[in-house]
Amino acid sequence: MTGFEAPRLNGHRPAIGAVIERVDSRGKHIEIGWDDGTILHTHMRMTGSWHLYRPGERWRKNTRSMRAVIEVEGFEAVCFNAPVVETFQAKDFAHHPGRRAVLGPDLCDPDVDVAECVQRIPQFCDESTTAAELLLDQRVASGVGNVYKSEVLWACGVHPLTPVAALDVDTRRALWETAGAFLRANLDQPTRTTLPGSAEGVAVYGRYGKPCYRCGTTVEVRRHGEQSRVTYWCPLCQQRQDPLVPAWARADAPTPVDLVTARDRRRPPPVVFDDTGDVSGPIDPADVVPALERHPASQALLAGFQPRGPEPIFVDPLLAREPETAKAPDDEGGDDATGAVS
Repeated sequence: MTGFEAPRLNGHRPAIGAVIERVDSRGKHIEIGWDDGTILHTHMRMTGSWHLYRPGERWRKNTRSMRAVIEVEGFEAVCFNAPVVETFQAKDFAHHPGRRAVLGPDLCDPDVDVAECVQRIPQFCDESTTAAELLLDQRVASGVGNVYKSEVLWACGVHPLTPVAALDVDTRRALWETAGAFLRANLDQPTRTTLPGSAEGVAVYGRYGKPCYRCGTTVEVRRHGEQSRVTYWCPLCQQRQDPLVPAWARADAPTPVDLVTARDRRRPPPVVFDDTGDVSGPIDPADVVPALERHPASQALLAGFQPRGPEPIFVDPLLAREPETAKAPDDEGGDDATGAVS
């Protein structure tokens, strides 16, 4: 190393002349190790990035955003906007919180164990976690960012709001395999491409209001998740799926019910009513399922309604037929004003 600069460094500076032995990435954690035992740890989070330049080449970001510069013969590596820039000794870094953080397998690794990623899902996600949130959870698998999230979901035909409970094992595996393939395909190029041949290089990300490359439907966008990250998707290609619900739990209940009771309850089949005016037969009250469960909450709801009687009968006198009156014998065949009213 011929030069080092880090205006906001937390820790000691590596020595000029030390040899860089390794550069590793663990999700958004970047580790650079020197032969003197110094390790530079930068966490990219949502804003950080590393660039590689030739000496004298113009930087693509403002110098005020610079957080670290490492110079070697023929190159300089520049870190921009990383919230965490710190150094440790190798013997101490094993105890650093960033190292101890629970990170899933790195999808950039060509030998990544996708089965382990699938197995980690129940450990860190509940059934209501959406597919979009799942892909961004670095505890399950590390490496997927916001752009790849939308692109992977589109490639696999999964709606971003589909809950994890609706994803079968094959779909979960396909998500991680696709994500790994996208990440590894873009490791050695400065631009990000997930759909070769497309005008933007991507399928849906940043293409709100434009036609889907697969079906032509207009691409949608919304903010979603704990950090309100933007998500793009095709509403036709990516149909939202619902979790499989046992038959006993699918009964419509306007208020909470005891699941054990609901599971054991045997409901009679619904009564078919003939609304054509003809009575289809006698109805046994025991066969009629009440509209609301006998539950305190439903009873409180019903108590707020005032009972109503039958609608009053109103007859417009101008449209009513006047009663017929007896006609005199000598009026037969004549015009009867009374009888002409209809």
